[in-house]
Amino acid sequence: MLNIKRIYDAPAWGDGYRILVDRLWPRGISKERARLSEWAKDIAPSNELRQEFGHDPEKFDWFQRAYVNELNKNAATRDFIGAVKSLLSKGNVTLLYGARDPKINQAVVLKEYVGKRLK
Repeated sequence: MLNIKRIYDAPAWGDGYRILVDRLWPRGISKERARLSEWAKDIAPSNELRQEFGHDPEKFDWFQRAYVNELNKNAATRDFIGAVKSLLSKGNVTLLYGARDPKINQAVVLKEYVGKRLK
C-alpha cells in the first residue's frame, strides 16, 4: 500500500519503505529519528514552486497543477515511479513530508500522481 505520513509522527512497522519527498531536510528531525529508507529530493517541488505556494490553502489547486506539470517534465519521475512499483510488490511504501497540514502538501499530490500511473 502507498501511504503518506508526516515525518514528525513516530515511525511504525507498517510504514514499510520510508521515502522523504521534501526538498529540504525537516527542522528538528535527526537522521536516526527519521528512519529513512531514501530521500527523494529530486522528485520534490522546485524551490520556486514551493516558495510561491507557501502552503496557502487558497493556492492548493494551482499548486497541484503546477507540481504535476513539474513531475511530467522531471526526468527522475519515471525512475521514481518504477522504484515505487517494485517496492510495493514487496510491502508498504510511505511518502514522508514535513508540512503541518495533512491534506495540503506535495505528498498528497505525489501519492495521487504515482497511484494513477501504477494502475
